[in-house]
Amino acid sequence: MKPQRVIIFGGTGFVGQSVCERLQRIGVRVTVPTRSHEKGRRLAHLPNITVLPAAPPSGQALTDLISGHDIVINLIAILHGSRAAFTRAHVDWVAQLAGACTAAHRIHPLQRVIHVSALGAATDAPSDYQQTKAAGEAIWRSFTACPVAILQPSVIFGPRDQFLNLFAKLVALTPVLPLAGANTRFQPVAVEDVAQAICTLATRAHPQLDAAKPIVCVGPEILTLKALVQLVAKWRGKTVWVVNVPKPLALLQAGLMELMPGPTLMSRDNVRSLGVNNVAPPDTTTCHGLADLGIKPGSIHALAAHHHR
Repeated sequence: MKPQRVIIFGGTGFVGQSVCERLQRIGVRVTVPTRSHEKGRRLAHLPNITVLPAAPPSGQALTDLISGHDIVINLIAILHGSRAAFTRAHVDWVAQLAGACTAAHRIHPLQRVIHVSALGAATDAPSDYQQTKAAGEAIWRSFTACPVAILQPSVIFGPRDQFLNLFAKLVALTPVLPLAGANTRFQPVAVEDVAQAICTLATRAHPQLDAAKPIVCVGPEILTLKALVQLVAKWRGKTVWVVNVPKPLALLQAGLMELMPGPTLMSRDNVRSLGVNNVAPPDTTTCHGLADLGIKPGSIHALAAHHHR
């Protein structure tokens, strides 16, 4: 399976940029619709990348945009917002995209749809983010026009991530860091490993993968949020004392942070997400992993050089 054209929704984001860079290196033509002129400029200079400066359309316009492409990749997601905002991004958008893919498939057969969800997505999860991610997955599981691959990454790290880099800024400001969910466990995965998984799925058939099973994307280490922060502090030559904030106080703190101007650093929904561990399920028969795609995940310690000061 050698696709000639791939369309990526959310292609200007953290993961999307790595996917675009990998696909263009192997000669695949990529279309990236985006409403962000600034982010689009970062990709526009790459060979084989066509950036369309517009928000993803709907209805017939979306079908027309997809038509002629071989692979559809959906990376659109939000981390902060109301229940309605999460539903628009993770459910309503997915439903529109699935309908457009079905219509476009009749014109030019699609080889595969690749959807990036999130580890911890479940209908009974504690947060709106996780619940709406699960609802989006359910739409793709009922999709029949072409094969679908669903990826569930844990927290994704890399030189440009907004997770560890945020903590790097915070530990530079204070030796004491009150933190919600300090004991929540994560299994961080490298952005290049997630990008490689997407590219492998886009360029190879992989008939041995059960489409009904998600592909869990995790790294080799399991670390608490506290340990992750302390690791970043160590790389930065700092010492930080992480104080676990009880959930009621954390919700109050996050509620106040939602009211502050500028980007939201922590929301009440984020706090609720931290109520469950973000690691691979113990029953490996219910999912696939990076190893099934021939990928050996990299260690988070590879970021040490980037953060070293």
